[in-house]
Amino acid sequence: MNMVNIYYKIKMTNNDFSRLSSYIYSELGIKMPVEKKIMLQSRLLKRLSELEIASFSEYIDFVFSREGEKSEIYKMIDIVTTNKTDFFREPAHFSFLTDTFLKNLNLQGSKKNTLKIWSAGCSSGEEAYTIAITLSEFMKSVPSLDYSILASDISIRILQKASAAIYHSDRIKDIPIDLKKKYFLKSKDPLDKTVLVTKELRSKVKFQRLNFMDSVYPVDKDFDIIFCRNVLIYFDHETQQNVINKLTEKLKPGGIFFLGHSESITNMNVPLKQIKPTIFQKIQIQ
Repeated sequence: MNMVNIYYKIKMTNNDFSRLSSYIYSELGIKMPVEKKIMLQSRLLKRLSELEIASFSEYIDFVFSREGEKSEIYKMIDIVTTNKTDFFREPAHFSFLTDTFLKNLNLQGSKKNTLKIWSAGCSSGEEAYTIAITLSEFMKSVPSLDYSILASDISIRILQKASAAIYHSDRIKDIPIDLKKKYFLKSKDPLDKTVLVTKELRSKVKFQRLNFMDSVYPVDKDFDIIFCRNVLIYFDHETQQNVINKLTEKLKPGGIFFLGHSESITNMNVPLKQIKPTIFQKIQIQ
């Protein structure tokens, strides 16, 4: 019998699921109801096969062992976390950035003004590079403006992909042709269907691993803009509120905070006021 087929017959017990889901909630903030057991089982079976481990109980013991905590636990986190994004996803946010926020900036004469932006939960980098494109285009008419972008995620694997900045050409098919020519490089090999984000944009983005469940976020303060979109939907209400409060500690009063289209701050005690759907501004707490 094929060994791969043998591994795919391994079942996760309720106790196995309880051990993993408790860890995922306490360390990642992600609720895992029992309905997700089959999904979790199917995602992790490949790791059991690659490690030649014959049961989920043995695998979980390994994950939480001293040896497993050095590397396997990060691979497990990569597998169970979801990474879904696109270039110019939720385009109204980027229109607001250009047409409202940037146009209303109080720029100080010829002095260089550097905006600080944080893409929190950046996934594979499309959001951070979209922000960079938007700001680079605006800078053509405002030479006194500069920017820097911090892009963070919990997944080491996805951060490596984001930092590499290589995407299949299908990922940029809906971007206007002039922007594609300006900010993406095609391979010289006609059979290679990937593109590389230009060095100009890559130099503006710094990637960092960060877990929203950490008690303190080890990043700079005084960000002008924070994007945290389609990440909080995986957390319960209390965790969402805690995360937003820790994020906004790093945001300037008057700074802009973007949430995803299915997220809100309803019934939350957070220092934000809504200025448009899913667009918020930090208020000064008296």
